[in-house]
Amino acid sequence: CRLLVSTLLHNSYLSCVLSLSVSSPVYIKRVRLHVESPQPSVSAARGSNITLPCHYRYEPEINGPRRTRVKWSWLPANGAGKTAHETDVMVAMGNRHRSYGSFQGRVRLHRAAPGDMSLVINELHQNDTGRYRCEIIDGLEDESVTVELELRGVVFPYHSKMGRYHFNFLGAQRACEEQDSTLATFEQLFAAWEEGLDWCNAGWLADGTAQYPITTPREACGGVDLASGLRSYGQRHRHLHRFDAFCFSAAPKGTVYFLKGPRKLNFTEAVAACTTDGGHIAKVGQLYAAWRFMGLDRCDAGWLADGSIRYPIAKARPNCGPSEPGVRNLGFPPLHQKYSVYCNR
Repeated sequence: CRLLVSTLLHNSYLSCVLSLSVSSPVYIKRVRLHVESPQPSVSAARGSNITLPCHYRYEPEINGPRRTRVKWSWLPANGAGKTAHETDVMVAMGNRHRSYGSFQGRVRLHRAAPGDMSLVINELHQNDTGRYRCEIIDGLEDESVTVELELRGVVFPYHSKMGRYHFNFLGAQRACEEQDSTLATFEQLFAAWEEGLDWCNAGWLADGTAQYPITTPREACGGVDLASGLRSYGQRHRHLHRFDAFCFSAAPKGTVYFLKGPRKLNFTEAVAACTTDGGHIAKVGQLYAAWRFMGLDRCDAGWLADGSIRYPIAKARPNCGPSEPGVRNLGFPPLHQKYSVYCNR
């Protein structure tokens, strides 16, 4: 390079121009990394295999090999709150990869085409819901995209056999898990309300709030002047405050069925009868899922694993409860009383 200096007589400054001793200028183009997902959210059934889409490309397109690394991480749907953080699912570079935690042995990259870093999850678990982040790292370049994973399922209210409002937050979590369910998220309860769920008792949600869904405003449920929607008590003390629970049950694993028999059974006999039949006594979440997804319809009350008596009605009819479909709940009778039983196998 040579420095050309010229003094401009009509101005009181110097102008310095740096020029290259070549006939044409040289331009340096910046390569940009783009990471995209054609589906911002994916919905699937428990136990199925699902693909979370993630693709990357360069602009302008480049032909040479790149040492590109992909990292998938996950923020659980039931882990909302100030302490929530993403956990690693899988890290891969070239043919080397590593998966973590409950995802070990269940995840792989799709790689159906160049730039395809979609995540395949096998045997989807009920707790796999949440926000997944696909992060592509190429030297100093680092771009990411998120995909929400939702399970198809059903939300149902649940209370202790001791009566209403006996669960603190941890008790509500445990109660739902014991019924093959999880605490519902706000989004799941909102979707259930949109589908017609109306319940006038507040229950814990996964984010630590207590809420309840109202489709028909009435005096005893927040007043007639409030519009329909979710009534919220906001964040509650997780140890001191007591509410019911809203549980979420995904599509069932196995088959829930009514066990036919020559006589009615007490609770102990009901448990044994299901075991003898090659299954186990059904849980509340399993009955709700079978009603919702399998169309289970039976106008016969039966024992469930928590000691409650319920029966599923897919097509409402006379002498089978209210005029709307649903799972009828007859409460928690003394365990020596005689009923039929619902099993799962």
